Amino acid sequence: MVYRRTHQVMKRLAARRRAILAAARDRAISGGMAAVQIAPVAVRANVAAGTVYRYFPSKADLISELIKEVSRDELTAIRAAADAAPGPSSALAAALATVAVHVVSHRKLAWGILAEPVDVDVAATRLESRREIAGEIEARIAAAQRAGHLPAQDTSLAATALLGALHESLVGPLAPDNLDDAAKLRDAVQTATLLALRAVGVTDARARGLVVQAALPAMMPAGDC
Repeated sequence: MVYRRTHQVMKRLAARRRAILAAARDRAISGGMAAVQIAPVAVRANVAAGTVYRYFPSKADLISELIKEVSRDELTAIRAAADAAPGPSSALAAALATVAVHVVSHRKLAWGILAEPVDVDVAATRLESRREIAGEIEARIAAAQRAGHLPAQDTSLAATALLGALHESLVGPLAPDNLDDAAKLRDAVQTATLLALRAVGVTDARARGLVVQAALPAMMPAGDC
């Protein structure tokens, strides 16, 4: 009986923590990191502000955990898409397209995770999250290179450059601001992905069908542009 009560308490605590993080994510999706404040997050999660502080002692802790959670979700999606591809080149294409889809799906959230100025220090968390995703892309470049599909190159530098190019072109300050429907979002993702593939030596990406239309579904809402 004691174990059962303890287990139920742990489940309730975990559910409350998930609710707080979900509320923080919702705020960031609609208003960027500037909208992630303790009081409105508490209201959205239907808990007291003091409860938020029990789980996250400071706003820096809350935002850092939000960055980690969003980045983990993205990394899981990248790996799943790449692992499902039939070969190393298509796996690389799937990984890059997935990065692009994720950042344009919720551009305010993506910008908040990447570089939006915030009044707390989350630089280390941002860097570590980006390093993990770059590492996954590097692994896919290296696999395609070993298979003879790509020329010899510095895979670490290439992965970092590709990730930076996708971020800058799709959600950075110079990214287009007219991605207001699914067709434009899909075209932007395809263009950026093809450019990234060509940069590492896949010159015939479009002809080989490495960027598959089916991989760019209408899952990218226009309302968060």
